[in-house]
Amino acid sequence: MAKEKSYFGGAIEGIKSLLTGMDVTMGEFITPKVTEQYPENRKTQHVSARHRGTLVMLKDSNGKDKCTACTLCEKSCPNGTIKITSTTVTTAEGKKKKLLLDYQYDLGDCMFCQLCTNACNFGAIAFVKDFENSVFSRNSLVQHLNTPPTDEEMRQYEENARIAEAKAAEQAAKLAAPAAPKATTPPAKETAPAAEKKAAEAKPQQTLQAAKTTNKTKE
Repeated sequence: MAKEKSYFGGAIEGIKSLLTGMDVTMGEFITPKVTEQYPENRKTQHVSARHRGTLVMLKDSNGKDKCTACTLCEKSCPNGTIKITSTTVTTAEGKKKKLLLDYQYDLGDCMFCQLCTNACNFGAIAFVKDFENSVFSRNSLVQHLNTPPTDEEMRQYEENARIAEAKAAEQAAKLAAPAAPKATTPPAKETAPAAEKKAAEAKPQQTLQAAKTTNKTKE
């Protein structure tokens, strides 16, 4: 059974507890402050380099999206926050390639696991430190990260496709056509003097042959 404290004993224990609390309070009072005055300190605030705020699309040296629409990030996302729309186009060299039409990213469903950026082989997407994403509607959290192709670019791709189809049809026609027969040179016509010469040479032989035939008949 616990021993009951006297009135003065309880008062002394209370004073000790108060002094202990005051010691902790005074220690924190002289400790350097780490609290930042947000949002007044937007320009000077420190955000960890490992912070994952939101996903962005990176550009190449020509200002074009690095994304090749390979869909590796879409397949690696466990929440299905990424939806990629693409089409197949023809380049000026006549080659086929995938063209990114829309890169949809739902920030509201993202859990910032970074599996999408790890799966990307082209360094096309990355997380930035931006964290001010408060909105009044969840629909506003659905973002389209890429720059869609212009109408002029799409017309150029269509023209490239028509040119490539025409070249392919022409090549197929050449392969299917039978080989043309080689032209033969007709024998040259003999001139009149040459013909007369041949007839004169052949006449004695014909006379001799006729004489031999007559002799045989007489015998």
